Amino acid sequence: MKSNIETTGEGSANFSPSALPPFSLSNPGAHVRAVHDEFHGDLLEVSMGPHHPSTHGVFRMVVTLDGERIVKLRPVFGYLHRNHEKIGENTTYLGSMPYTDRLDYLCSMTNNWAYAIAVEKLADLPVPERAEYVRVILAELTRLLNHTCLAGFLMQDCGASGTPLMYAFREREKILDLFESLSGSRMMCNYQRFGGCRVDPPAAWLEGAKRLTDAYGPFLDEFEALLTGNEIIMARTQGVGRLAPALAINAGVTGPMLRACGVAHDLRKVDGYGVYPRFDFRVPLGDHGDVYDRYMIRVLEMRESIKILQQALRDLPAGPIMDPKAKLRGFRPKAGEAYGRIEGPKGEIGFYLISDGGPNPWRYRVRAPSFVNLTILEDMCLGHTVADAVIILGSVDIVLGEVDR
Repeated sequence: MKSNIETTGEGSANFSPSALPPFSLSNPGAHVRAVHDEFHGDLLEVSMGPHHPSTHGVFRMVVTLDGERIVKLRPVFGYLHRNHEKIGENTTYLGSMPYTDRLDYLCSMTNNWAYAIAVEKLADLPVPERAEYVRVILAELTRLLNHTCLAGFLMQDCGASGTPLMYAFREREKILDLFESLSGSRMMCNYQRFGGCRVDPPAAWLEGAKRLTDAYGPFLDEFEALLTGNEIIMARTQGVGRLAPALAINAGVTGPMLRACGVAHDLRKVDGYGVYPRFDFRVPLGDHGDVYDRYMIRVLEMRESIKILQQALRDLPAGPIMDPKAKLRGFRPKAGEAYGRIEGPKGEIGFYLISDGGPNPWRYRVRAPSFVNLTILEDMCLGHTVADAVIILGSVDIVLGEVDR
């Protein structure tokens, strides 16, 4: 490579930056390598994690830096591997339901639902209409819980004080109160069953859900007044961690991450599972696919969840909560295979089951959105600084329980 350093008569050296390739987010390595070659400097490899809070648990990023700028990033998984899928192949179908709670342990209700759909397809089990409505109510409450926590944690990653996170946790506790009064557990709910739900929500519980739903809009107004237009947050997040739609699609990214790129894909609309086709709601889309868009998509999705909840609570029909023909003891579905999926708060969560007619699945596999969405972390971080990498990781919204499953 021809040198860009010109020696003057006095023996000093002048660096000519115009001879370097221009810096581009699409190909940051070319510029960084050229600068590195000119100054003969050494790249620095740093291990970030596994620790809280910057890597959100037992997850590690091995980053290669030129100064503060990232030229390579290698995500390292496996510190929390819990053998979930192999346990599922050695446990009865019903016995695996509590294990699904522990995948995305913020969203046990939606984990239950995706697994229940897979088993219901496998055994051709019908689900009562009332149970379908209750499942939608619980799923949208879970979406509110998840997105609220994500916003709070993301602001913490941006360097904000504890105020946004405490606001988020204040509302989270109200939803957990509802989950606990219905299922007996705040986080590991174990509530869904094949062919319906475990218990019928009493009238007092439904009234509490209505009050929470009606109050959530004013909370979001308060939350957005604090955060959405904040100039520091906008400077830290806009244009940071952009994800191209083509790359997102090819990598299998789903959920708010995909919709922030402008791709209109939501399984509630595409698949129309449960009773979602009966509800009037929109699918928010982003324009730039950056951290700010990923934040805004989740805020807008919460407002749509409020609309769905109001409709579902208003139209909840009477009737049984479980199919009377569903026999959970000695459950042995016919031989075959099935895949059940839903639009979880983090993206598509699916369960693939193969039955040989026995009491346990012959094969049990999980399609976890946190794991899939994390695979493009390096692409979003290249060319950014270490501080930006923490924010970009936070915007992916991962839970390690379903990354190291």
